[in-house]
Amino acid sequence: MSFDLAAFHADAVSIPSHEDVTEMREFLLETLQNAGLEPEVDDLGNVLATRTGEADGPHLVLNTHIDTVAPHVPYERDGDIVRGRGACDAKGPLAALLAAFLRVDPEAGTLTLAITPDEETLMTGAAGLQERLTADGFIVGEPTDLDVCIAARGQCEGTITISGESGHAASVPAERNAVFALSSVLEALRNYDAEAGPGADDVLGAPKLTATMLEAGEAPNRVPDACRLTFDRRSVPPETSESFRDDLEAYLEGRVPDGLSVSVDLIRPDTPFPPAFVTDADADLVGTLREASGGEVRPFGAATEAGFFAADAPTVVFGPGVLADEDGGVAHAEREYVHRSAVEDAADALSVTLRTIVG
Repeated sequence: MSFDLAAFHADAVSIPSHEDVTEMREFLLETLQNAGLEPEVDDLGNVLATRTGEADGPHLVLNTHIDTVAPHVPYERDGDIVRGRGACDAKGPLAALLAAFLRVDPEAGTLTLAITPDEETLMTGAAGLQERLTADGFIVGEPTDLDVCIAARGQCEGTITISGESGHAASVPAERNAVFALSSVLEALRNYDAEAGPGADDVLGAPKLTATMLEAGEAPNRVPDACRLTFDRRSVPPETSESFRDDLEAYLEGRVPDGLSVSVDLIRPDTPFPPAFVTDADADLVGTLREASGGEVRPFGAATEAGFFAADAPTVVFGPGVLADEDGGVAHAEREYVHRSAVEDAADALSVTLRTIVG
């Protein structure tokens, strides 16, 4: 099938998709239709397309996302370097996955392209796919510098609320002041993983718990009835967002002064958080893609939709571009860029991998 990889990538980066993915999704659908396929959009906004061989064989799913973070950064090209929002996260990986999907005609097995609309926000698309797709392997497109990433820490966010007595600053005793109790909670957060956490994972290392925001009080001479601290959690298996919430609340309850109470709540508890995952480094998918790409096998450095799929089958994260370079952040940054040659190299490595497994 004819597919102009560079042109698709340029057009994709030029399309804003930080607030609304409609135009980008229509562009992807049109590209697939022009290739002779019949893509579908499910009720969660995922774009799905399938190619099936004549004989039975493995089912591979190629996944990435079409949404980007704000603000939109216009497309620019300087030789081999393409700049703009989504250049590497994740329209570069999308272009590479799409090129391989269209190049490889499966003989024994099935290829599914599954593109989600909300990886940067709610991740409801990927969570829904977890329940609807069964496969023998998943390749998730993200900027990995052509390394084969077999693991990633999970991520969730929440609040810790310390409740006490409100009143005039001259009359409320310190032991019932929720703000005074903040020091006890912060000390407990520093010690949580050493005393109650899941321990370090052999591949991912230690989990991370970070306090990020504080909220308390409305007047300088009044003690508030509560103090709220926001946290970010980067988890490792077997911890989940729910198990962490329960464990942290139990841990903190014994570490605030008598007369005060503490509760832990997840932010957006009705939407999914990406779980941690680790794929066996000896899985065939890992070895095949590593040989084709020449990249290292390592963990991925950010939260990703891959965790939703890894419980079902071996899952790897792979793509052109980097999260950060020697000068600082790249993905999500104003200076986001990718080397066009890296997008082409990623497409070639993915094509070889797919031909090896289903061709």
